[in-house]
Amino acid sequence: MTTTRISHFSLSFDLFFSFSFLLSLLSTISLASSPSSSYLYSADKEGKTRALHSEILRNEAVARLNELGKVSDADGYLERTFMSPASVRAGILIREWMEDAGLRTWVDSMGNLHGRVGGINSSAQALLIGSHLDTVVDAGIFDGSLGIISAISALKVLKSNGKLGELKRPIEVIAFSDEEGVRFQSTFLGSAAVAGVLPVTALKISDKSGVTVQDSLKGNSIDIAEESLLQLKYDPASVWGYVELHIEQGPVLEWVGFPLGVVKGIAGQTRMKVTVRGSQGHAGTVPMSMRRDPMAAAAELIVLLESLCKHPRDFLSDSGSYSEFTMESLSTSLVCTVGEISTWPSASNVIPGQVTFTVDLRAIDDVGREAALYELSNRTYQICDRRSVSCIIERKHDANAVICDPELSSQLKSAAYSALNRMMGEIQDEVPVLMSGAGHDAMAMSHLTKVGMLFVRCRGGISHSPEEHVLDDDVWAAGLALLALLETHM
Repeated sequence: MTTTRISHFSLSFDLFFSFSFLLSLLSTISLASSPSSSYLYSADKEGKTRALHSEILRNEAVARLNELGKVSDADGYLERTFMSPASVRAGILIREWMEDAGLRTWVDSMGNLHGRVGGINSSAQALLIGSHLDTVVDAGIFDGSLGIISAISALKVLKSNGKLGELKRPIEVIAFSDEEGVRFQSTFLGSAAVAGVLPVTALKISDKSGVTVQDSLKGNSIDIAEESLLQLKYDPASVWGYVELHIEQGPVLEWVGFPLGVVKGIAGQTRMKVTVRGSQGHAGTVPMSMRRDPMAAAAELIVLLESLCKHPRDFLSDSGSYSEFTMESLSTSLVCTVGEISTWPSASNVIPGQVTFTVDLRAIDDVGREAALYELSNRTYQICDRRSVSCIIERKHDANAVICDPELSSQLKSAAYSALNRMMGEIQDEVPVLMSGAGHDAMAMSHLTKVGMLFVRCRGGISHSPEEHVLDDDVWAAGLALLALLETHM
């Protein structure tokens, strides 16, 4: 058997995930470790393939991912939002697959789908494994779904081997109803309810059609009130931990040639809505010197945001208020995005009266994130004052950074190493450890219990796109890793 080794370099991305840092890291790795020379699977013998359960963990899992990817509310692209018709149909499919794996199933009052096996001691603390079944608009088929399908597949292998009843603790797979927040612009509706951190006011949030979260549940025969929402919270004493398997949504694993990586932590994030108001007028009659143009002001603010996030030291170092750790963390992890912009009245021959845009700001260090937000707000108001327009900044969402549990991360690292060894033979390099710049249900679940995450390589680091792709054998490796984790609980 021939395998290609990356190098003896320890692949630990501890506190960094930015692409610029990745490029500097790669310059230290030998040419033999280029992406084209990544680890190669060598499970070509029929007997070994059967022993590694490829029929369930690869073939069936991939088929199910493709089937689920066709369940959409839109024609021509994938879209599945909270309690939409497609979301309900997807839940029916997943429930069938859970029951096929020997799990007892139910749907809770926030639309989350649960599948559970009691094991030897049904009253012991449970290991929860989950991800989300909703998608963004024009989505790929792996985001969220891979974590659900891989967990079900691993449990199905135990069932097929007659070992499902040998688990020493309950195992519960949860397909969360909403993580992306597309429909109601509020993320983690499903997992936050289970973790007990979803405010009761969330039930009154409405979508663009005026339908509330509560209405959408009631429309699917799920009656929920404030009291029943509070009852959704799991007792922390009944939970051993939470594990989430997810595509990386970034380029690191592909670049270093590894199919799996362990997540050390998840970046904190803030979402804001910025409204700039000026003086609406005729495009041909108002002199440039007399305009109070919110569009021009918004453009300057967006460029300010880009500059701040590209070069945070240039904006923050003069104050002397922040540690070198914070400054270094911001320099390597701070990312900012303006994803939506709208104008009123939005006509080509009218100076807008109002411009609204969104800001998504993320960083590994919460202190640094708040520092960047403070600087952004101050400079925003200065620009608006200079341009004689008004600015309103609304913080719509805040989530602190989450550090994954060291013990659980160690178990996941061992499970990933075991899976790769079984597929490829002895490997010499360590399983990569990296940070996540994307938000995950594990962020909400960290309020309930210790969390751990395993990333799966995706082509080009592309996600939230129909171009999102995971190799069939990487799906297999992911299932084997979860199986190895479950075997430590037998």
